[in-house]
Amino acid sequence: MTDDNDRWTITFEGYDPEQEGLREALCALGNGFFVTRGAAEEVAADGIHYPGTYIAGGYNRAQSEVAGQTIVNEDLVNFPNWLSLTFRPLDGEWVDFARMEVLSFRRELNLREGLLLRTYTIRDDRGKTTTVASRRLVHMRCPQVAAIEYQITPVDWSGPIQIRSMLDGKVTNAGVERYRQLNPNHLRTVNKGTVAPEGVYLLVKTTQSRLEVAQAARTRVFKQEEEAHVHITTVIEDSEAGQVFATDAREGEPIRVEKVVALHTSRDRGITESALDARLQITTAGSFAQLLRTHRAAWRSLWRRADLELELEPGIGDGAPDDGVLLRLQIFHLLQTVSENTRGLDVSVPARGLHGEAYRGHIFWDELFILPFYLQSFPEINRSLTRYRYFRLTAARAYASECGYRGAMFPWQSSSNGREETQYVHLNPRSGSWDPDHSRLQRHINAAIVYNIWQHYLVTRRRPFIEQYGAEIILEIARFWSSISQYNEQTGRYEIHSVMGPDEYHEKYPDATEGGLRNNAYTNIMAVWCIERALEALKRIDPERRKDLIDVLDIKDEEITRWTDITHKMTIHFHGDGIISQFQGFEELEEFPWEEYRKKYGDIHRLDRILKAEGSSPDRYKVAKQPDVTMLFYLLRPEEVKRIFHQLGYAFDEQTIAGNIHYYMDRCSHGSTLSNIVFSAILDRIDRNHSWELFRHALRADFKDVQGGTTKEGIHLGAMAGTINIVLNRYAGVDTTGKTIAINPNLPKAVRRIRVKVQYRGEWLDLTVTHQKLRIELEECADEILVVEVKDIPYRIEPGGALEIDL
Repeated sequence: MTDDNDRWTITFEGYDPEQEGLREALCALGNGFFVTRGAAEEVAADGIHYPGTYIAGGYNRAQSEVAGQTIVNEDLVNFPNWLSLTFRPLDGEWVDFARMEVLSFRRELNLREGLLLRTYTIRDDRGKTTTVASRRLVHMRCPQVAAIEYQITPVDWSGPIQIRSMLDGKVTNAGVERYRQLNPNHLRTVNKGTVAPEGVYLLVKTTQSRLEVAQAARTRVFKQEEEAHVHITTVIEDSEAGQVFATDAREGEPIRVEKVVALHTSRDRGITESALDARLQITTAGSFAQLLRTHRAAWRSLWRRADLELELEPGIGDGAPDDGVLLRLQIFHLLQTVSENTRGLDVSVPARGLHGEAYRGHIFWDELFILPFYLQSFPEINRSLTRYRYFRLTAARAYASECGYRGAMFPWQSSSNGREETQYVHLNPRSGSWDPDHSRLQRHINAAIVYNIWQHYLVTRRRPFIEQYGAEIILEIARFWSSISQYNEQTGRYEIHSVMGPDEYHEKYPDATEGGLRNNAYTNIMAVWCIERALEALKRIDPERRKDLIDVLDIKDEEITRWTDITHKMTIHFHGDGIISQFQGFEELEEFPWEEYRKKYGDIHRLDRILKAEGSSPDRYKVAKQPDVTMLFYLLRPEEVKRIFHQLGYAFDEQTIAGNIHYYMDRCSHGSTLSNIVFSAILDRIDRNHSWELFRHALRADFKDVQGGTTKEGIHLGAMAGTINIVLNRYAGVDTTGKTIAINPNLPKAVRRIRVKVQYRGEWLDLTVTHQKLRIELEECADEILVVEVKDIPYRIEPGGALEIDL
């Protein structure tokens, strides 16, 4: 029988330099305000290890000279390393895993309590053996606090020992190899010094955004639970501040070190000066044990709302960790990236979390996959994240105008102020060349924003939110879609040109000099859907607010008439037997020789890099990096897709869906972790065995680092959230977008049981699903009787009551 702790623990045995980067990303700890990678306390960035600390919204711009031109990039900044803690016998060297004999090494991530535990035993070149056990937390209730407990036990020696605790500001952004030609320097040290009566502090400022970040550290040494007599030497250097503690060690007797750190920024609420507040924080912070107690309580509260138990049938699985633990790992990293501590911050969710520097910490369309998790369990957090887009509406209007459009056009990559952060050139690591980057033409990001806002409205039915924030965004995006749509007099239909679809491999037509494609089907259909939501929003909001918006935005009757016309006359191209053409001209491309390239290269996930390194391009072929047309079936119900196609005057039926799924799946390289998420979801009703295989592959994507080295640069948060969405919405069959909550379970054969808490408009239900039964419990403090539809049959549950339904 599986121990309950095993279902909450990720364990890595042994010291493997090649796996350190991956394990550091997977073992990162955070609280929604900042995240620190799971690097060992004793190491600095050295090509194997990469300690990194990233703050929500902590961006900075810097210029670089690349390929003969000056480019400007905005990066999520790596802030000073507060972890630095190490030791040595007085006659020995500081801990160095590369030079010392590592006798044992274990890293354990406690998901339930948000703790990273390490134990290791080393032998130095003088034959002295030492065992170390450490525990680390990034406090979930006190978001500016982190702490380490570090226990040193001499195994076969006694004598003088030195313990060094530092705040290291000599850090740069060097965590992604392909970015290393870019300027990595984002910080300058402003001040450093001591904190009375104990401790040190370090104050840095970003070079362009002028964000001040202060760290203060208090380090104490204990023997036999009493504070030890130590000699302290303060170390204040150019970009470092710390202390060295000297004492005597005895064989077999542990020395326990506590390091408590406070991290404040100049943007924090309720502060006067970041350095002062950091110093004050550590003088009042409790002991590690006290901090651990309140930290555990905060995590208990989060898991009560967010836990999802997935139990497989006996004999299913491929060893530890099992699927249920991996699902909790996904939830864990979502809660560390965005939590209650994120509410009220002017930030959104970076596609790679706050776990590394991949994608420079930018925000993409991955929100489409991530926000549903928060909407289900933390709708107030979902609203906070949506406001990030509202506060950048002015920038989106300016971007649209700059490109010759009306309304608001949000950028493909966003970070601090909402300007387009996509590069004009992009490094191909396979060829070493800098190629043109046309990905800013992915205008479908605007559809993702509307989709998330509308989902929030359907799930919560909160009119005040859509009236105050959502409707204005939706209307301005509808105006953009209208302005980018061109009327073709010959066909009598509207067209959208110069865009890229979600596929990303196809940037332009073969041999074309300009980027962009015509009539990408996903973009065109979602443009229609967005405009329909704008028209519906105008009907649903308060009449006075509607009048205000129409006046402020200067929406004329003829504009509304054009919007309605577009929803009936948008262009979609087809080829073959009912295949929706990914874009106009897709059918004229060459079929790709898949087997030839698999034999030649093995891993062909990133065909774009392979082909460009050969002097060719995926623009020539019927290939895709990830779902494009088929995204329609992921986001919209089959009846909704059918309705839109019929409204546009095109034939469409259920066979069209299955035919298109199989056609495009056969031509997909799955070069994105999102690919298996989408195909697993849309295959769930068509080919359950294949769908289940893809789900399990997606569940392991980061843990197994299936993309060959990318996870160490930052986790793939969209794919992580996508696995949770599949379990909740497809397997448990929960739908909270209707007038009543609907539950239609459909467990895969391999799944024995799912248990999850579901929030429906302020009321919490506890669901347990097996192949035979569905049990629903409504919390006792619920305000009223709740109606639940199961397999289209309505049931009534009283507060504190339960239903058990045969399936």
